[in-house]
Amino acid sequence: LPTASGLVEMGAHWIHGPSPGNPIFRLATQYGLLGPEAALEENQQAEAGGHPPLPSVTYSSSGRMLSPEVVSEAHDLFDTLLASTRAFRGAEELPVPSVGQYLRMEITRRVPNLGGGKEDTRRLQLAVLAACLKLECCISGTHSMDLVALEPFGEYISLPGLDCTFPGGYSSLPDRMLSALPEGIVLLNKAVRTIRWRGSFREEGDKARDFPVRVECEDGDAFLADHVIVTVPLGFLKERHQHFFQPPLPERKAEAIRCLGFGTNNKIFLEFEQPFWEPQQQLLEAVWEDESPLEEPSADLEANWFKKLIGFVVLQPPEQHGHVLCGFIAGKESEYMETLSDTEILSTMTRVLHTLTGNPRLPAPRSVLRSRWHSAPYTRGSYSYVAVGSSGDDIDVLAQPLPEDPEDPRPLQLLFAGEATHRTFYSTTHGALLSGWREAERLNQLFEASGPA
Repeated sequence: LPTASGLVEMGAHWIHGPSPGNPIFRLATQYGLLGPEAALEENQQAEAGGHPPLPSVTYSSSGRMLSPEVVSEAHDLFDTLLASTRAFRGAEELPVPSVGQYLRMEITRRVPNLGGGKEDTRRLQLAVLAACLKLECCISGTHSMDLVALEPFGEYISLPGLDCTFPGGYSSLPDRMLSALPEGIVLLNKAVRTIRWRGSFREEGDKARDFPVRVECEDGDAFLADHVIVTVPLGFLKERHQHFFQPPLPERKAEAIRCLGFGTNNKIFLEFEQPFWEPQQQLLEAVWEDESPLEEPSADLEANWFKKLIGFVVLQPPEQHGHVLCGFIAGKESEYMETLSDTEILSTMTRVLHTLTGNPRLPAPRSVLRSRWHSAPYTRGSYSYVAVGSSGDDIDVLAQPLPEDPEDPRPLQLLFAGEATHRTFYSTTHGALLSGWREAERLNQLFEASGPA
């Protein structure tokens, strides 16, 4: 659109918890990259619990807007139950292994009281609770909350602050950070094939100095190093770690990679000539009235993949973005969506909007754009979660540098950073940034201890 910059975020969207405890927020403020609202003291102190509290409207599959009272009652119950999962942190005995099973167990106990005794309202609130579970799947980056471990779930920390976005795009932050470095020091589009460690590698013609690590690229180039910080996503490690590292990683680290969860959360952007939503609406929620958290969802991805969509966030402000909705969808349905053509997605989304709004004449979106994080060979998904069968200890094991022996004469050959290595901020950009600083500090301390080279 002529008035819009056409800017959308295919990856990270919000600064979650923009307040002084968040290093992304501190840097963005320091560089002057945020809008005036983010600087407001009350916005920094607001406890949003990791959910951006947007003014919303809830559409249902019967083509009507649901009563805000019915919706908020179900939302409040879900938020209360989700908060109660934190009580199991460090517990010796658990009622069930997963967050999903626990939530369903608690919802079942409360079914008689739902809807104030009215059967229709009760069914509607169960459908809203099913939608809440889908949103939680997007937030946790998982196919199902039944895959997310109950005991460590409370270790994740939500920072205070009303989630905000970068007016110039998230990339404005790394661009600004990179501008402080000498030109040509960062090489992009340089895919790495193998990291060889525990070796003795020499530059050609240099007999005096050997290096323990050799990074070999797909294009045949190689780099020798004393230390390498590995920040590749956990999804890539799950698929490739056996061949990516030579010699292979110790069994303890390989087991942590296998056990931790890593899922897909994708976005579907729809651009419209004109908005069909009201100017104040920032979130259009979708509820399928025939669903309940107490019943198994359909396994027929081809017929029902779109029902996993939680709804749409309205990109703000329209002067910058045009009239664009951003849908979020997680799990197997999200991965199936990646296999479809843009035309198929556009026609399905048009049909979904006709159903939800009850308006079969609603004009189709003029264009569609979606992320494909599962298909991307270097990510294979979006971000990590602590899966049933794993714990926060696995995150710490993943973060542990190699070689494991602290007395090794060639220490810290491989260091590990990235969101999946931060025990309390996994799945976030601030967790990723802090993990990088953590490993850089580890090297700083080594260099200080060993004195000038």
